[in-house]
Amino acid sequence: MGHLCETDGLTDVQQEILKTVRSFVEQEILPVANELEHHDEYPAKIVDGLKELGLFGLMIPEEYGGLGESLLIYALCVEEIARGWMSVSGIINTHFIVAYLLLQHGTEEQRRKYLPRMATGEVRAAFSMSEPGCGSDVSAIRTKAVKDDDGDGDYTINGQKMWLTNGGSANLVAVLVRTDEGSDSVYQNMTTFLVDKEAGFGETAQGLTVPGKIEKMGYKGVDTTELVFDGHRISAGQILGGVPGRGFYQMMDGVEVGRVNVAARGCGVALRAFELGVVYAQQRETFGKAIAGHQAVLFRLAEMATKVEAAHQMMVRAARKKDSGQRNDLESGMAKYLASEYCAQVVEDSFRIHGGYGFSKEYEIERLYREAPMLLIGEGTADIQRMIIGRRVLEDYKLNV
Repeated sequence: MGHLCETDGLTDVQQEILKTVRSFVEQEILPVANELEHHDEYPAKIVDGLKELGLFGLMIPEEYGGLGESLLIYALCVEEIARGWMSVSGIINTHFIVAYLLLQHGTEEQRRKYLPRMATGEVRAAFSMSEPGCGSDVSAIRTKAVKDDDGDGDYTINGQKMWLTNGGSANLVAVLVRTDEGSDSVYQNMTTFLVDKEAGFGETAQGLTVPGKIEKMGYKGVDTTELVFDGHRISAGQILGGVPGRGFYQMMDGVEVGRVNVAARGCGVALRAFELGVVYAQQRETFGKAIAGHQAVLFRLAEMATKVEAAHQMMVRAARKKDSGQRNDLESGMAKYLASEYCAQVVEDSFRIHGGYGFSKEYEIERLYREAPMLLIGEGTADIQRMIIGRRVLEDYKLNV
């Protein structure tokens, strides 16, 4: 193992957690990832292994049955898992965003109801903001919850959500909808509901349908779905935090965690692409020597290694700042932007080093080449990240005139 992507300041327990995850990736994920991915097969055995390791409870406090670890350790575990197969990291990402939302914004009753079962993996979570017509424009969502006229405080939800990772396998979904209860601000007219459903496809709850998996060019194995509400009745007690109108701000808090996760995934995929490229460059010979001895390839390897390391350190900084309780939208945006862009570049460079073999499905780099583009758009596109970064920079460097 080389010296890239090392992290200082970890405790012995934290180092042991990462060592265990790394061993699991080497033994249980890497040997089967390509086959499962090519068949778009859900990695049920791997998920069971993650449950046994306690990873579904990694960030959930011990009082609710979890391990009580930091966002940093979670991100480093995601980096390791994504190095093995990015789809597996997606299975735990949305789960932990919902766990984080419950911890930060849920009522104590909601925490007690869900977190202990989330820690064991009995309850598997997804979260949903996007819709077919709005993409990154969260203010344009149309799915709506209307309070029932009978005075019992229940709501009825109608609308269509899109791009749910774990939409089929999850049995709990945090869903952002419009409630329009009188505020002049569109953002204060949004509410997050905790929606219970059965795992699977078809009608998974009263008035709630998961039509089926969306076919994708990469990021296979994990199910990505729509969610269709048609008269779904839900109690006011399922409003995250118990008060309507706070959903947008709750979700934005969760997205900061999600962006650190996407950055970690980019780091893991980029590291794996670099590993594959540097090994192949020392084995493949042209003109009487290994291609790593040709300056063009050597320079390419140097740039790849530098990008892998830079992305990792930016991701670590973003995670540590969030753990400290500070605002980290700038750092998480930078980390997500840098890691996803560098990941795409490192994967392409590794693909070029592999030459014609990189185009073959027998080689792992072919899978990474199809997976990397998802990171450019997941949890906010690169352009959205640049807007966030630019606005925050102007806040910090505002002229005093």
